[in-house]
Amino acid sequence: MDRRRNALYLTIVVSLLAGLITGRTFFFNVAYAFIALLLFSFLWAWSGVNWLSLSRQTRARRAQVGRYMEERFTVRNTSLLPKLWLEVYDQSSLPGHRASHVVSNLRPRAGASWLVRTLCIQRGEFHLGPLRLVTGDPFGLFEMERKISATSRLVVYPSTVEVPEFALPIGILPGGDALRRRTHYITSNASGVRDYAPGDSFNRIHWRSTARRDRLIVKEFELDPLADIWIMMDAERTVHFGEYAPADTDAERMPWEMGEGFSLPPTTEEYTVVVAASLARHFLQKDRSVGFLTYGQRRELIQVDRGARQLTKILETLAVVRARGAISLEQVLTLEGDQMARGTTVIVITPSTREGWVSAAHRLQRRGLRVIGVLVDSESFGGRPGIRQIAARLGAINIPTYIVRNGEDLRVSLSRVRA
Repeated sequence: MDRRRNALYLTIVVSLLAGLITGRTFFFNVAYAFIALLLFSFLWAWSGVNWLSLSRQTRARRAQVGRYMEERFTVRNTSLLPKLWLEVYDQSSLPGHRASHVVSNLRPRAGASWLVRTLCIQRGEFHLGPLRLVTGDPFGLFEMERKISATSRLVVYPSTVEVPEFALPIGILPGGDALRRRTHYITSNASGVRDYAPGDSFNRIHWRSTARRDRLIVKEFELDPLADIWIMMDAERTVHFGEYAPADTDAERMPWEMGEGFSLPPTTEEYTVVVAASLARHFLQKDRSVGFLTYGQRRELIQVDRGARQLTKILETLAVVRARGAISLEQVLTLEGDQMARGTTVIVITPSTREGWVSAAHRLQRRGLRVIGVLVDSESFGGRPGIRQIAARLGAINIPTYIVRNGEDLRVSLSRVRA
């Protein structure tokens, strides 16, 4: 384009000089014609990036590894001039998100749209946008660019797998006893009645008391005597091994879709995250109280709770957590375990082969906590050997243990207790 414009500039200068020297109007007309061509081309290119509207509609701001994220882009020409071509460049940070597009022959007052489906291959927090629009004039003299700096946030949750069987944590209270702790959930332990308050569901209404008192009366419930579950994920930097695939890997060729052929990146970090997410989903679907704790970039603590909202909190934390912690698992169990109530179940997920955390888990067990170990075999990821010795030590103190290896089906590994 620069060469073409320079040729026109030279032609205009030569025509004007020739007109001044010879006095012939032909050379002045040529110069005026090329000046008009430059102005026309500039205005055409300028209108191409200014007189239009562009919108992007994301179906959801939450996605999950192994599933598709969909976006629909719509561009509309609001000018009276057609746009022969329009390039839309997307600068999103989501890996494999190819939303850039070329729109050709966009007529006046017309629009065009396209759908982008991206397979999510990496958990984390990403931004969608900004966008860059590029267009030009019919003669190829000018190219105009416009940046749309608006961005939006997308969180990609880690993938989860179904866990058919897992060591079911039990409480230490005798059957039929309640915890004497009020809850807004409906349980099998009705503790009394009270007046109806706005927001109470109709299935809580006690109809006999309502008929007797001639006003709405609802039942109150207490938590059942099942144990709270704490999921502890080891995120110490020095115990994790494995490497992620290159960022420019073709997403369509990776076996990310759930089902047959599904595989995870060969890193202990990713396996521990997926195990934690799968177990949290498994127990929350069974209406259990689940909490989460890890020391990654910082201390991440989610107090025990139930329901879909609790699962969302845990998945959002797991989406961004990284194995960059400096506190060992033994220290975490010592610091946090002393604050947990008797009867609590602690699920420890770790690739560590250090024996110190086994002693810390044994101390928790003697205090009345139930400990379950999920060991990620770091040797299968190119790391340190010794996971079998850790499993043997845990088995000797009656701690149920599961071993997860690189490339194994997690649904099978989390359903086969080793000790």
